[in-house]
Amino acid sequence: MAIDISTPNHTQVVSGWAAHDESGTIKPFIFKRRENGVDDVTIKILYCGMCHTDLHYTKNDWGMTMYPVVPGHEITGVITKVGRNAKDFKVGDRVGVGCLAASCLDCEHCKDSQENYCEKLQFTYNGIFWDGSVTYGGYSKMLVADRRYVVHVPESLALDAAAPLLCAGITVFSPLKDNNLLQQGPRKKIGVVGLGGLGHVAVKFGKAFGHHVTVISTSPSKEDEAKLRLGADDFIVSTEPRQMQAGRRSLDFILDTVSATHSLGPILELLKVNGTLSMVGAPDKPMDLPAFPLIFGKRTVKGSIIGGIKETQEMLDVCAKYNITCDVEMVKPHQINEALDRLARNDVRYRFVIDTAGPTSSL
Repeated sequence: MAIDISTPNHTQVVSGWAAHDESGTIKPFIFKRRENGVDDVTIKILYCGMCHTDLHYTKNDWGMTMYPVVPGHEITGVITKVGRNAKDFKVGDRVGVGCLAASCLDCEHCKDSQENYCEKLQFTYNGIFWDGSVTYGGYSKMLVADRRYVVHVPESLALDAAAPLLCAGITVFSPLKDNNLLQQGPRKKIGVVGLGGLGHVAVKFGKAFGHHVTVISTSPSKEDEAKLRLGADDFIVSTEPRQMQAGRRSLDFILDTVSATHSLGPILELLKVNGTLSMVGAPDKPMDLPAFPLIFGKRTVKGSIIGGIKETQEMLDVCAKYNITCDVEMVKPHQINEALDRLARNDVRYRFVIDTAGPTSSL
């Protein structure tokens, strides 16, 4: 069991689980968090979702991991302590923390409630906080978070099924809202590429707002899940040329959630003229983007990353209104490595969530 001693100004001893090298193996880890400051809330972590990003960081796929790394940015729990400036919170509140730990608070994006695009953004884990310490995430028992990056979880949402909404939920909510698809209006035809942790929530949002939703997947076996379990209207197997041809110019908007490297050309052909493809997956290698599907369809390709705190709260409130949560599979801390292995194989329906408050066994 490793012990972190790199932040001597932190005094609260916390138990968690960390990767220590590029093997990505998670082991028990004792480290320190800061004392609860005037702008902070202390949170007893009850649940933490397991995002595909966790895999990238534990294995240093993006070449930026600071070991030891405590993953986890889909955090729900209850507040145990409140700083005097955190007037919107009280002890016992059900709260969530997503990907954001700090930003500059002063740039145009921070002032416009789009902290997620601040150039000085620091993440909930593997970031550098204002005091110079490395941030540690939700694979742990407790978290101290600045009040400006904490949201309330509505009472109607179960904390375990709500945890992945703090990343997966807001990641798909933001581009759908940005493209005017989360409001009452004309029914649109939406495509969702990939039926995983992000994709299945996107389908739920699309159907909640009355749109025609088509799932685009490499896995024919997921058709029944998409249609019968999640309510998708159509299903296209992207490796079947006849199905892709039949779907040409049929969709107004496509949300691409896939984190594996793939060509965007065939997917773009599914869009109508003036259609938009929004990328929220994060492949670790460049993807093929041919010019002709863009030119001959006057199409747009854009990206999106999570959302600001105001928008994240809005997303949770929408989820409460429409009873939208993630389909989750619960794991105990000693099952984290097994779950990460399965996540790498996409063997989960649709999000692993760690019961961090449960009994701790050896990994």
